[in-house]
Amino acid sequence: MDYNLFGNSDLNVSKYALGTVMFSTNGLEEAGAMDQATANYMVDYALDHGINHFDSANMYTKGDAEVILGNAIRNKRQDMIISSKTGFQLIDKPTDTGAILNVDSSIDILLKRLGTDYLDLYYVHSWDGQVPVSETVEMMNELIKKGKIRHWGVSNYSGWALAKTHTWAVENNMIPPIAQQIYYTPESREAEYEILPAGKELGIANSIRSPLGEGLLTGKYTRNNKAELATRQGNGWPETYIKNPDLFYNLIDVLQDVATKHKATVAQVVLAWLRDRPNVDSIVLSARTKEQLHENIASYSLKLTNEDITQINSVSALEPIYPLWHRAINSLDRASDAEKVYLDEFHKLIESKI
Repeated sequence: MDYNLFGNSDLNVSKYALGTVMFSTNGLEEAGAMDQATANYMVDYALDHGINHFDSANMYTKGDAEVILGNAIRNKRQDMIISSKTGFQLIDKPTDTGAILNVDSSIDILLKRLGTDYLDLYYVHSWDGQVPVSETVEMMNELIKKGKIRHWGVSNYSGWALAKTHTWAVENNMIPPIAQQIYYTPESREAEYEILPAGKELGIANSIRSPLGEGLLTGKYTRNNKAELATRQGNGWPETYIKNPDLFYNLIDVLQDVATKHKATVAQVVLAWLRDRPNVDSIVLSARTKEQLHENIASYSLKLTNEDITQINSVSALEPIYPLWHRAINSLDRASDAEKVYLDEFHKLIESKI
């Protein structure tokens, strides 16, 4: 396992993290439940394989995941970097609306559920365009001053919202976010347009959530095999958005070909591809069973060839949007390091169509 400092912070974080979206004794959207013993095993197994980052959210079964993670910590807190998220409405009341109100009211309850005195990293789970950026930054800085969190981050922000938040914090002598958690897979590469390079340029770590596309990129779902019951995708799970079903199934075919060549699984190929993509600092794994966890962590030793990567990139390549196609054609040599790899790929795609 490799480690890196998370953004502009002192957090030395493992490349793989263990997410807790499936930690629920109540089941997740009817996708099955996990007992405490299994959660304990997963935490121990992750630690034994070099993973030190554990991620949760107060919306995961309305806090149940944090309770289970808290019970699984036991005497290992000093070996763990723990993050959680807040910001979504949890109860059907008008007063439980807005990211800032939720942040302020939930931190003490969250810490109690986790059984810890502080969080290493606290994410605002979603952009709230109805709240001034100043309020978000000030609230998170206040929590740092109180010792309840060490650092803060954001999740599911656009590139401009990320830049606006960071800029306001720095210009007002406050602590900016040190990480962002985003959705990024070989099927959904839109983060390459701005979000990934923005994070790198601003000193904000890029942490990838749902790397297997909410279960869609495991190889189980093909043109002929649809989602089964007792899985997220088989029980009306609203995510993720598949923009082009034909492209999705073509990608699955390519991933399966690569997996067969390496005697690996589709899930392992996806994780290996993500691990080596530019500007990716962390990948948050999720598993419902011990076997899934073993499979996911084992992907860290899988090394894809240049031919494998070209195959995957070719079928999943983004169409360059303006002004990126303009810059790829006219000013590629003026690209920053964080964005150059993406502009290079856009330039090659454009040339292939001329």
